[in-house]
Amino acid sequence: MLAALLPNLWFFAAAGAVTYLADWYLHQKNSYLINRLSKVRAGLSIRFLLRQLLLILLLAREGLAEQPVFYAAVACFLLFYGLQAPQGALATLIRLRRTMPVVTRNIDLNAVRIPDAPPHALLSRSAEKMLHLDIPAMAGVIAAVATGREAIGYAGVATTLALGLLYTLVLVPHLRRRRRVPGAGAVLKAVGTWLGEYQPTVALYFSGSDDSAYQVNMWLETMEQTEGRPLIIMRERTLVPKLNPTSVPILCVPGGQHLMAMDFSSVRVTLYAANVGKNIHMLRVPTMKHVFIGHGDSDKLASVNPFSKVYDEVWTAGRAGRDRYALADVGVRDDDIVEVGRPQLAPITTWTGTTRNPIPTILYAPTWEGWDNNPGNTSLLLAGENIMKRLLDAPHPVRVIYKPHPFTGLVNKKAKAVDERIQKMVAAANAARAGDPRWAREAAAAESAQAEARAELTRIETRLARLTAPGRKGGDEAEESRVSLADPERLATIKRLRAEWNDAYWRSFGWWEHRAVTGPEPVLYDCFNEADGMVSDISSVVSDFIASGKPYAVTDSAGLGADEFRRQNTAVRAAVILTNSAAELDELLAAVADPAADRLAAERGRLKRYLLGADEPTSIERFNAAVRTLTARAEARNQGVAQRLAGQRLGELDQEADGAGAEPPGAALGTVAEKGAEEAPVAT
Repeated sequence: MLAALLPNLWFFAAAGAVTYLADWYLHQKNSYLINRLSKVRAGLSIRFLLRQLLLILLLAREGLAEQPVFYAAVACFLLFYGLQAPQGALATLIRLRRTMPVVTRNIDLNAVRIPDAPPHALLSRSAEKMLHLDIPAMAGVIAAVATGREAIGYAGVATTLALGLLYTLVLVPHLRRRRRVPGAGAVLKAVGTWLGEYQPTVALYFSGSDDSAYQVNMWLETMEQTEGRPLIIMRERTLVPKLNPTSVPILCVPGGQHLMAMDFSSVRVTLYAANVGKNIHMLRVPTMKHVFIGHGDSDKLASVNPFSKVYDEVWTAGRAGRDRYALADVGVRDDDIVEVGRPQLAPITTWTGTTRNPIPTILYAPTWEGWDNNPGNTSLLLAGENIMKRLLDAPHPVRVIYKPHPFTGLVNKKAKAVDERIQKMVAAANAARAGDPRWAREAAAAESAQAEARAELTRIETRLARLTAPGRKGGDEAEESRVSLADPERLATIKRLRAEWNDAYWRSFGWWEHRAVTGPEPVLYDCFNEADGMVSDISSVVSDFIASGKPYAVTDSAGLGADEFRRQNTAVRAAVILTNSAAELDELLAAVADPAADRLAAERGRLKRYLLGADEPTSIERFNAAVRTLTARAEARNQGVAQRLAGQRLGELDQEADGAGAEPPGAALGTVAEKGAEEAPVAT
């Protein structure tokens, strides 16, 4: 605006270029600032319109208000702005007509014709692309003013209008019937047909936020090993692409009315990994038994949520979970609790008593601040930097792997700031070791092997990207639902490549180099296997790590004192308790380096059995036994109800004079079920 008012043409051109680049950069980074700008009425289209108006102001200040190029620019921007409405409407309509009421994986939908998606480039960030088509007009008019050649301005104006019109016209063919996905009725009918043929018996039901996919991923392998015909039922579209490859059918049904209309009469056991409002849409079905399995076992309050009493059973890892509910007294009966172990812990290797590398590796895996933002939830806020400093400056060198919780900073921005400072500490410590002659010699000796490992990582990642992508590149969720069918050979290859990737990852840098692991890979259990000891907070991470038998420390961030902290938190009974100063870390480091100094080894063994159950039978065997038992209970309940309803109906028939118009017993059962469905409340 300043450049237009002065007026200064080259200042205006430079400032305009900066604003274009800034907009592009913010969208590429998916910056939250984009959202904030929209909330203060400075959204995407407004920003482009303002830039165009400022060019008109520049022309007026340059004394060109009566020149043809001025009118051409005004007419161009008005027409271009008018083109944005049909272009935006077409793009939105195409997306809507490509949206199915379900998203699926490993479910055959060939009963309905789902055409290929439009080219990804047409619909991806279409509004942003359309708006950027004003660049030829902007550049042409500025060049015309600079050179005095109005033809350049007319050419730019014509180019912008032609491109805008072309973009709009190219979208039109994708509205034709043969390019659209079938209507909701046809798709739901096809899903119903598949359900009738597949007859699922065990379902994992999940609803959650965009960051919660890990809560389902941790159960995928268990579901693959579950007896019967498993099914995963999801409620949020955005979570489906975040699921790991699996052979289990996945059915995502966002609409509550659609889910409640589906026939899940063959399902006998439904498992719930989280307590959320949308669970009510499945809990209302009486013909199946409902089980809360959670997404981790810990001493957090979430592990004894009073909501758990709505389920028929609550499955815990070991005796500790049962005692936890008894102490909390939240209405969950002891005979409704079943100890099944933790099938997910099978990949965790048991400690041999010696370190994996010449120096010990310590994993620091703090939890997040929690929805209540209680200072005692995470060690990051009060102790994180102290812990990291003492580990990095330990008298006897150790390697540190830092893996924060993916939700870190979601509630408290201070936690995110500490997280960033710790990552900088890790980078600085690595830089210091790189300059130390001892580590420099190790680095030089390992340089060739590390280069090979990095090349191997790139190769594996390329193959994995190709194997894990459902369908062709650029396909939308409807097309991916059509083509995403389980291929046992492909899944076996993916599993093998993931193991190879994990091995190559740890070989790609030195055993003396610290590491900050902030992405989904390597997974937490891989970090467990690489570490010789761990520092963490009260969370399921501690309970899971106990399966390894390795020494660990837990931070008493709330300052309860060691005795009270142990009394309140079962999982820390065999831990080194840290205050916020982290002065007690020496005890952990001594236990890791020398088994003779490990005074808590026997207690860890006893605690492992208490928290996770016995090693035999295996956890997956106990899990499947619990499924079988509950399936039998569901069958007995359904048969009993059917017999009672049939008997009642027959009694009524005996009283009929002629018996005309009577319904068969099965119809009575169906009527009762339908009436229950109509009266069931819908969570919002």
